Amino acid sequence: MERAQAITILNALANGIHPATGQQFPADSPYQHPDTVRALFAAVRVLQQHRTDTPPPAKPRASSAPANIGSRWTPEEEQRLVAAFDAGKRVSELAALHARSVAAIEARLLKLGKIDASAVTTPLRYGNKAAGNGTRAGN
Repeated sequence: MERAQAITILNALANGIHPATGQQFPADSPYQHPDTVRALFAAVRVLQQHRTDTPPPAKPRASSAPANIGSRWTPEEEQRLVAAFDAGKRVSELAALHARSVAAIEARLLKLGKIDASAVTTPLRYGNKAAGNGTRAGN
């Protein structure tokens, strides 16, 4: 497989888009998990750094995909999330406010100790740090 083709496929996956069909993955897809997205973007960066030819133009993100998919959470954003959650906002509203997927909001609320695993509606495929899997809550 050509490096350019591999980069194109990894970029699509990292953006939550099926590389063959162009359709967005569902929110509970492992490709929407923040750690997976970060890993895919890291792989793209490594491949691009070792390129000899010019990289292909990035595919635009699907208009229905949240803008902050894969972005790191800042302490300020976490504070806004907690405040809005404590004020009674629904997870779907929080997802829209933070331009993130429902799965990302639930995972962050779980990590911050604001909800427990029984409140999560999207499958958590990569473990649960806040539910006692041997790591401290909030890591």
